[in-house]
Amino acid sequence: MARAATTTDAFNAVAEPRRREILDALAGGELAVSDLTERLGLAQPQVSKHLRVLREVGLVDVRDDGRRRLYRVNGVPLRAVHAWVAQYERLWNERFDLVADVLDELTQAATAGETETTEGD
Repeated sequence: MARAATTTDAFNAVAEPRRREILDALAGGELAVSDLTERLGLAQPQVSKHLRVLREVGLVDVRDDGRRRLYRVNGVPLRAVHAWVAQYERLWNERFDLVADVLDELTQAATAGETETTEGD
């Protein structure tokens, strides 16, 4: 028995790895379901299920092109995800800066030690 969809927003939608793969594939431009199944190696029902979830939360738009339906990314709902991740990006950058400072100090200390050894010979 299939599980009921619990995805109601972009955060939950992108939490599923296959949906992220679909978004990555669509980042290059519009694709039909058949193109996605070929690129991702998934069965058509799986791709369609994930596209439905992405459509429901607004992460993809669809347009009819003759008998085909073409899907494309709608980045607007991703703004909330980006804003949330940006908070952590600042934290990571601050910590990376601290690591860089420690590495600089260690490099300077090692260079000073090599200079003293060379002068003492």
